Amino acid sequence: MAGPVELRKYMLNKPVTVKPEMTIFEAAHQILAHSVSGVCVVDHDKNLVGMLSELDCLRAIVESYKKEGNTEAGLVADAMTPQVEVNHPHDDIIGVASSMLDHKHRRRPVSIDGKLVGQITCRQILKAIKDFAAPSDPSERTH
Repeated sequence: MAGPVELRKYMLNKPVTVKPEMTIFEAAHQILAHSVSGVCVVDHDKNLVGMLSELDCLRAIVESYKKEGNTEAGLVADAMTPQVEVNHPHDDIIGVASSMLDHKHRRRPVSIDGKLVGQITCRQILKAIKDFAAPSDPSERTH
């Protein structure tokens, strides 16, 4: 990469979201329907209030089964991670990638003044690297 690349160029502008008052099963349905590994949790004003991963859903369901003998796993608010690191659309994508690696995050919400405006994932970062690492002359590419 020649220089800094802003996150906004590669972030997902409309990430999958759920509300904290949804059930774990409703959120799990969204995760499955959209083939994502996690979702942003927002309130009715699109303020980011947490993140919910497929592992969070699975943990809540299994714990409910072990404890109660059923799979009534409760609400998103009870299983989500409320304190999450966020980035700004103008942040440098390599700096964000480094932070995500350091913290073992697969996704990171992007917000402005607490409002969710996007999400960056490892897949988008790999795409950015691929775009900048690919030779501009097609004859230079190896097959």
